[in-house]
Amino acid sequence: MKLLETYIMRRVGQMFLVALLPVLAIIWTTQVLQRINLVTDSGQSIGSFAKLATLILPSIIPVVLPFALVIGITQTLTTMNNDSELAVIDAAGARRSTILRPILVLAALISAFSFLVDNVIEPKAKSGARQMIAAAYADLLSTVIEEKNFRRIDNGLYVQISERLSGRILKGLFVVDERDPAFELIYYAREGAVDAKGTSLIMHDGEVHRKTTTGDVSVIRFDSYSFDLSDLTQNRGQASLRASDRELSFLLDPDKNDKDYISRPGTYRAELHRRLSDWLLPMVFALVSLAIAGDARSHREARLHPMVSALVLAFTIRWATFYAANQIDTKPMFIGVLYAIPIAASALAVVSIVFPKRLSLASFVSDRIAMVWRKLVKSRRGAAGPSAGGRA
Repeated sequence: MKLLETYIMRRVGQMFLVALLPVLAIIWTTQVLQRINLVTDSGQSIGSFAKLATLILPSIIPVVLPFALVIGITQTLTTMNNDSELAVIDAAGARRSTILRPILVLAALISAFSFLVDNVIEPKAKSGARQMIAAAYADLLSTVIEEKNFRRIDNGLYVQISERLSGRILKGLFVVDERDPAFELIYYAREGAVDAKGTSLIMHDGEVHRKTTTGDVSVIRFDSYSFDLSDLTQNRGQASLRASDRELSFLLDPDKNDKDYISRPGTYRAELHRRLSDWLLPMVFALVSLAIAGDARSHREARLHPMVSALVLAFTIRWATFYAANQIDTKPMFIGVLYAIPIAASALAVVSIVFPKRLSLASFVSDRIAMVWRKLVKSRRGAAGPSAGGRA
């Protein structure tokens, strides 16, 4: 690679990282905070929480990469144009490939990395996260809940114990069950124990208060009562793998006996084609960015910042592919649409790059966006009216 091409690739790569890392950190933080209940509800250590946070990261990277590349390309090329570097390159007789090649090589590398993360790393990370959450919540009553602390173990289900003895024996049980909207149940028991399988809580010498929505309360005393925990242990002790958790090899040849595949085969078809198309987006967005910002233009030419135009087109393409992928679940005809969107966008961008700028569709769209933006600004200024100049 020539010195000038290396220079361009280095600048685009640096701007790509500058755009990628802060956005990635913000999105990652919001996703991690949504799972803070793993520590608060199940008594896990901060190390377990950090491991879970690490497993979440691969699912975010492929989403952010293409847009960071758009920002890196458009910002770098716009800066080079403002500094007259693009004009000098053109005046020196350099080929157009001098600018195109390093950017397309970088986009190809990012696309390959996106494919690797989306199809190899992310499925393993997602399945590991599900297994970790399932193990954290398994056998919650007998091992995790602290004495004399009120703890939520499920939506609408709260438990407190006074003392934990050996042999899974619990003293001073207090259970509130609000999962059924028709009534509320409150259990008191002097003693209880979780059975060996963890599917039942056996309570002794206590009473249950049943309160309906009308305010009626009934009290029943019992010598022995079995509280069913099977739903909790089955749902939390075992991780249910979904289509997004499966490896690419499974999606290409699903197990016909898999329960989740039998119940929802459409989601597996949609996930397969999503993975086979999403990794193309960095290359598509790179072509769109080059079509908009890849040529030298006069400083006096009024136009919207190329980054804004490129991001609008990128978000439109991303939304279209996302919509088509979701429709494949119930409408297989959208499979062709999903692949046609990036192919058509790439073809139009290539035409805009090869032909003169006056025939460029990307330039036309960019100019229309700039025109609408100027009209909006002008209308807002007109609505504000002239400032008061003095007293009449």
